[in-house]
Amino acid sequence: MEKSQRILVLRASLILFLLLLSLLYIGEFGSHVVPSNQAKKQRTNWDGSHIEDQENLHFLMKKLVEGGNQTDQGEATGFACHSDLHTDVCVSNRPVRIDTLTMKVYAPFSQGMPQANRIIHPYPKKEEKWINRSVSSLQILQGNISPPLPCRYTHNVPAVVFSSGLFSGNVFHDFSELIIPLFLTSRHFQSRLHFIVTDFRPIFFDKYKKIFFHLSSYEVINPAANVGVHCFPGVVVGLHYHDHLAINTTAIPRGYSMLDFKQFLRESYNLKIRDMSQMEKPVLVLISRHNSRMFLNEDQMVTMMRALGFTVVVTKPDMMANIDKFSKIVNSCSVLVAAHGAGLTNIVFLPQGAVMVQVVGLSLEWPSTNYYGNPATEMGLNYLEYKIEPEESSLISLYGRDNPIITDPPSISASRGMLVGRAIYLGEQNFDINVTRFRNTLVKALELIGHSAPSG
Repeated sequence: MEKSQRILVLRASLILFLLLLSLLYIGEFGSHVVPSNQAKKQRTNWDGSHIEDQENLHFLMKKLVEGGNQTDQGEATGFACHSDLHTDVCVSNRPVRIDTLTMKVYAPFSQGMPQANRIIHPYPKKEEKWINRSVSSLQILQGNISPPLPCRYTHNVPAVVFSSGLFSGNVFHDFSELIIPLFLTSRHFQSRLHFIVTDFRPIFFDKYKKIFFHLSSYEVINPAANVGVHCFPGVVVGLHYHDHLAINTTAIPRGYSMLDFKQFLRESYNLKIRDMSQMEKPVLVLISRHNSRMFLNEDQMVTMMRALGFTVVVTKPDMMANIDKFSKIVNSCSVLVAAHGAGLTNIVFLPQGAVMVQVVGLSLEWPSTNYYGNPATEMGLNYLEYKIEPEESSLISLYGRDNPIITDPPSISASRGMLVGRAIYLGEQNFDINVTRFRNTLVKALELIGHSAPSG
C-alpha cells in the first residue's frame, strides 16, 4: 500500500513538472502573433542590453536611412525613406498597421508634417523594366486614420516587407538580390523581426529555410495565407542592395562586410572550414553544366586535374539543387572551377584563401569580372580567370572563323541589340578547353593554396 502511494506521488510530481515545463516553453518560444484583445505589453531587450524597446527600435531603424533631410524627417515623424538607383527602402519606428489583403501600410506622422504617400515595389533592382509586371506593389499611406483599422493580429517585433518575385529561382539572383540584401537590411535586428513576403514562392523559402531561420525567430508571413490587419511596432519596406554579390561597408546600413556575411552562412549551414589553414590536401570542385557553356572535353580536363594532384569532385546540376548538402561540398574544397554562370555563386561557401577559377567565354569579360571576379576578392578569395581563345569556342563551328561573332563580339550587341548578344554568347556557346594551356592556370591555383605541381 505504502509503495503504491509513493508511485502515485512520483507520477503526480512528474506530470506537474511536465506541465510547468510546457508552460515555460510556451512563454519563451510560443507564438508572438496574438489577437489584439489578448495582446500584453512586453519589454524585450533585443540586444541583451537594458535599452527601452522604443529607443532600441528607433536606433535600429535609424541605421537603415542616411543623410540630412531624411534623418531629420525620421527624427520628426518616425518615418523616413532611402532611395537610390536600385532600391527604395522606407522605415517607420512608430506603430504601423498592414492590411495584407490590400497590401497597404498605414504609417502615422506628426501633426503639421505633409502627407507623403508612396507606392513601392519591394524588390531590389527597381531599374529593371520587368519589375512592374513581376513584383506586386505596396502602398504606404502616411496619415492618421480615424477610426484606425482594428488589428486582427498584434506583433511585438517589427516587420520587414519584401517580394520574392522577379528573378528568384536562379541562385545568382537569389543571393545577389534577395539573400545578401536581406542580411544587410535585417541582421541588425538579431532575429527579432517578422518577414512579410509578397509574391510568395514556397520553393524559394524551402530551399533557403536555414538562412531564414537564422535571420528571424518567427515564421515568414505569406499575405495571401494570413489575410487581415497586422499591427507592428515598426516596419521596414524594401531591401538595401549594394551591387552584384556585394556589401559596401561605407554604404548604409553600415557595419557589415562580405566576410561577416560568409561567417553568417557558415553558422547557418554549420560549415566547419573557415580558411585554408584547415585544409591539408588540394580538393577541386568542377561545376559541370549540361546546357550552354558546357565543357565538351570535361573528361580530359578531369584527368589533367588529377595528374596535378587534385582530388576532383565533379558536381552536376541536381547536386547543386540541395544547397544544404552542396554548401558543405564547396566548403571542403580549396579550388572551384566553373564556366561563367550562376553556379559560381557558390563561392560564398568557399573557405577564405581558396581559389575561384572562372572560364571566360567570348564576349563575357564584363559580366565575368563584375558578377563574380570582383566579388570573389571581397570574399577573401583568390581569383583566377581563364579567357578562352576563339578556337576553344563552339561558336566557330556554328558561324565560321571569320564571322564578326568570332572576330568582333562587341559589334554584335551594338548592331543587333543586347538580347541577341546574350542569346548567342550565353545560350549557344560551349567550350573545348585547351588542356595544356588550362593546366598553367591550375598550377597557379596550386601555388596560391600552398602546393606545387608534380614535376614533369
